[in-house]
Amino acid sequence: MEFVKDIETLEALYGKPGSASLRKVASKLTPLYWQWIEASRFCVISTVGPEGTDGSPRGDDSSVVQKMDDRTLLLPDWRGNNRMDTLRNVVSDGRISLMFFVPGNNNVIRVNGKGQVTLDETVRERFVFKEKIPRSVIVVTVNEVYSQCARALMRSELWKAAALDGLPTAGDLLAEQTEGEEGGADYDAAWAPRAAKTMW
Repeated sequence: MEFVKDIETLEALYGKPGSASLRKVASKLTPLYWQWIEASRFCVISTVGPEGTDGSPRGDDSSVVQKMDDRTLLLPDWRGNNRMDTLRNVVSDGRISLMFFVPGNNNVIRVNGKGQVTLDETVRERFVFKEKIPRSVIVVTVNEVYSQCARALMRSELWKAAALDGLPTAGDLLAEQTEGEEGGADYDAAWAPRAAKTMW
């Protein structure tokens, strides 16, 4: 198998990007871009650090982020598995990308920028929910914001696809990796009630 070794080869193959794909890029949160992002309850956050790359889903019961100003987004770090892959990368490198989704809409809004983690109580209290606040908040300085081509979601029919029966459960996957020491049906049965009590 041969691999592409230089950018010139890619450019010769793909040609120049369309005008719209370049002109749609903003350096701040314009009113319409913010209107779209504010409607999103779910995003995927990508980071890079000394241990490699990380992609992590983030979701909330309302807007997944808040806007501090037209160059700054705030993303709370709610309860998870405490691996801190994303947080470790943000602290050590800072490069960050977010992809915002709205169910039923084939557009995706992308944000690229620089992230920092804050423990500032005033910032954390902006996200108070059921008398709980996140332990930390990722502060994202926006460098670029733009809409992603809708073809990927259109091709996959993401919002039309039904869940496939027979997929491995989280318990199945854990049991496979631990040779049955953890996971399995008991893990799956206990997971949903446990998650419901520790959502925030």
